[in-house]
Amino acid sequence: MLFSKFFAPTSKDVPADAKIVSHRLMLRSGMISQTASGIYCWLPLAVRVLEKISKIICEEQDEIGGNRVYFTTIQPADLWIESGRYDVYGKEMLRLKDRKEGEFLYSPTNEEQATDVFRKYVKSYRGLPTLLYQIHWKFRDEIRPRFGVMRGREFLMKDGYSFDIDFDSAKKTYEKVFKSYLKIFRRMGLTPIPVQADSGAIGGNMSHEFQILAETGESALYYDKKLLSASDDELMTTFAVADEKYDPKTSTVAEKDLAVSRGIEVGHVFYFGTKYSKSMNAFVLNEKGEKIFPEMGSYGIGVSRLVAAIIEASHDDRGIIWPESVAPFDATILNLHLKNEKCREAASEIYAAISSKKEVLYDDRDVTVGEKLADADLIGVPWQIIIGQKKIENGVVELKNRKTGEILEISPSEVIGRFLN
Repeated sequence: MLFSKFFAPTSKDVPADAKIVSHRLMLRSGMISQTASGIYCWLPLAVRVLEKISKIICEEQDEIGGNRVYFTTIQPADLWIESGRYDVYGKEMLRLKDRKEGEFLYSPTNEEQATDVFRKYVKSYRGLPTLLYQIHWKFRDEIRPRFGVMRGREFLMKDGYSFDIDFDSAKKTYEKVFKSYLKIFRRMGLTPIPVQADSGAIGGNMSHEFQILAETGESALYYDKKLLSASDDELMTTFAVADEKYDPKTSTVAEKDLAVSRGIEVGHVFYFGTKYSKSMNAFVLNEKGEKIFPEMGSYGIGVSRLVAAIIEASHDDRGIIWPESVAPFDATILNLHLKNEKCREAASEIYAAISSKKEVLYDDRDVTVGEKLADADLIGVPWQIIIGQKKIENGVVELKNRKTGEILEISPSEVIGRFLN
């Protein structure tokens, strides 16, 4: 991708209402544009990151037997009336009517619709277990939208719904999704900390939220230090709590083993039994022909929130530092002297060679050297290939690691070899 053709409106200015790092950097790097309070357009640079995150989620959910779907963003109120949640959900739900005065709502979550789809098509125990998931836009009318996309009203979410024949089977599904989530967050270069949590408006009695460590996180996390090296099974039971729930008097962790950090919630898993299958009469027949109400769970990841959370966890005073797995590009080529023939030739050679296998942003803009270098650090692509007049005359270019700041002086052919091999 040529930077001169890429829509990334970078800026040095920061709006006064951008209070946290991720909000400031997403605006400055041209990732988002605010449309209304808590509602943002996602621009090309951000879309690339969303797609990388979504790809990782889908790969790991498919690996455990998940089936991807798209539920509707607009749902009939009747489904929520049937489950008993329509009147109690609160003002976060955006309610609306169509031209025939039919009552609808903009999806804040999809337990009802998932249950409705299940009951239409699964009639026998042989159809269990079933795990459905989607990555789709949702809307919750937050009373105080703030912190950019971290707490917006419209957001991209991965939500999944499981149906099992009994509690033991449901618990196994819960554990599979739990471990899948750990893999998902680790693949994104994050350190996940599972915290036993309340089920809130979803309902249920087995619940974990997933926090990632970030110095600028919104929650104070208290946890056993062994969480950082614990096995996946240990993470389901090891001590971790957030904020006011921590009580030194009742803690089972010795003071020397207790760690306190900041965290950001990026995922949540719930088990709620037959809460929805019973209220919506979503039954299957067992081997004896008896009605059985499936045990259910739901599993969420804030996809758009993850973009901000990753930035909060990985940045410096110059800009974003993307983990390679979710970076919008693998590398950026900076031609610092467009009018120099050797610089142009080297940049073109490297770009042609590695862009066939890697995602590369070639900064071919006619702007100052300082602006190119500053934008490269701001956007945060993992590798910068810097081509300057003096270096290329000596047959080398600079290969800079954005995370470590390490710079290697190597030949264009060596750069090509590193990325292709």
